[in-house]
Amino acid sequence: MFKCSKEEELIAARLFELSKQTMPKFERCTGISQSRLEILRELFEAEEITQRELQKKVNIDHAAVTRHLKQLEEKSMVIRRKSPEDNRFTYVSLTEEGKTKIAAYCEEKQRFISKILNGFSELERSTLLNMLTRIQENIEKM
Repeated sequence: MFKCSKEEELIAARLFELSKQTMPKFERCTGISQSRLEILRELFEAEEITQRELQKKVNIDHAAVTRHLKQLEEKSMVIRRKSPEDNRFTYVSLTEEGKTKIAAYCEEKQRFISKILNGFSELERSTLLNMLTRIQENIEKM
């Protein structure tokens, strides 16, 4: 049977705990979820994109993207329209309200990141990024 060292168990526990704590705090600080912010950022860069392409870019399942877009539409941040040539395709774009709000959300995200990394040197940040990337690659190989 494989046995982890106490240090390995603590590392895994810390990663799980960080994941659980980060998202709710991110949403409280920025006023939006990371998933919705990614959707808005992709729309900002693309100007208009099909819902299917958007789903692939943000790597979220179809139902979740539809749910996020519906809620963003209710807040007048995005517009969805059916393709006149093919009803199976839905195009999505930001409204002026969405374009205005994404700038504020991105500023809040930058402040949040700065707070998280407060006190870390450039070398420490680089080392941390390399280690987290390796962990992510190991997880993807599972």
